Amino acid sequence: MNSIQRVTGTQDFFPEDLAKVDYVTRIFKEVCEVHDYHQYDTPTFEYTRLFKRGIGETTDIVNKEMFTFIPRQDGGEEESITLKPEGTASIVRLYNQYSLNNKKPPLKLFYHIPCFRNERNQKGRFKEFHQFGIEVFGSDSATVDAEVIILAYRFFEKLGIVDKIELEINSVGSFESRKAYNEKLREFLRPNFDNLCETCKDRFEKNPMRIIDCKEHNCQQITKNAPLMIDNLYEDEKKHFEKLKKLLDIANVKYKVNPYIVRGLDYYTKTAFEFISKDIGSQATVCGGGRYDGLVAELGGPDVTGIGFGLGRERLIMMLDELGKMPTFETKYDLYIATLGEDADFKSFEIVNNLRQKGIVCDKDHVGKSLKAQMKYADDKNANYTLMLGDNEIASGKAMLKNMKTSEQQEVNLSTFEEDFIKLVKA
Repeated sequence: MNSIQRVTGTQDFFPEDLAKVDYVTRIFKEVCEVHDYHQYDTPTFEYTRLFKRGIGETTDIVNKEMFTFIPRQDGGEEESITLKPEGTASIVRLYNQYSLNNKKPPLKLFYHIPCFRNERNQKGRFKEFHQFGIEVFGSDSATVDAEVIILAYRFFEKLGIVDKIELEINSVGSFESRKAYNEKLREFLRPNFDNLCETCKDRFEKNPMRIIDCKEHNCQQITKNAPLMIDNLYEDEKKHFEKLKKLLDIANVKYKVNPYIVRGLDYYTKTAFEFISKDIGSQATVCGGGRYDGLVAELGGPDVTGIGFGLGRERLIMMLDELGKMPTFETKYDLYIATLGEDADFKSFEIVNNLRQKGIVCDKDHVGKSLKAQMKYADDKNANYTLMLGDNEIASGKAMLKNMKTSEQQEVNLSTFEEDFIKLVKA
């Protein structure tokens, strides 16, 4: 019988993988805390209607990619629920449910969550993945837009990859200016409607600006000379975008304006941005985000502005690995006790138990290996010291402690060994 394998599009994590996760998570939290962002979390699944209203029914996420199911009806639940495909909608739901608008604005928060999308398997793309994200509520100032972008930039700086990533920014206007622009865009596209891909034909009425972002070659040729949103902004939107660029200049954050960035979610307004890498193949967007001034109200809350970003953990770690920017992680291992004989087995267990309570990383033989095999095991585990303990050592009260780095050996007194070893390690 064949063994059961993991589900395609998911991952198993080994200690070395989790060390990388811990590393990037620690750096992300440090950068967020410096900018006065605080961590929040939400459930793994929400009611499906949250994502339909929050992400938009014209998006690929809602139409094709969500994991949706009905809970047990005998439990009183009949409404469908969905595993989170992204973080923002859930955070807005939390913001509204607990009336966080009563806190003094701006409210600045971050999160690190699992997400789920039923996507095709590609390099850097998984059905279950993890997302770092930040959100800011209660300020429509371009200074907040700049801060959000700069926070991501500083994160990449600390990871040593900022020179391998390009920041692209755009303005996608407001709901009002976009409505006028969409009419202009439809007029431009109408003569070539039959030549659009089927997805873009569906977008034509619902959200024509998404056609600008289509990856199909034929659609890209059709939209090559299409009118652009950035040329159809209202005056206040132009001023907002110009101020953002000036603020990024002040912070010495390099960027380029890409008028074709529209982002994949319906809720974005004004500022939209992406951090792009050319080092991880076709999935080049490492981080993306923007402003969503109408989303809080759309999901039943007050008329409060918002801005944030999402950053894929898996793609980030992949990039760090491929660029050689991931540190080497060595397991701390203070002491291994090589034993020979029944009395030594009991004594070594006692020493290990006592030292562990003092924070010393140590272990002993558990499978009856030969003394030679135990010494090799200690070397493989990169132990700093090995204590050789047999029945003769138990009888004499003295044993040999070997420094595995220098091969030097010293005689130790077993009656005071634990206290003496702690001093040695912490010296």
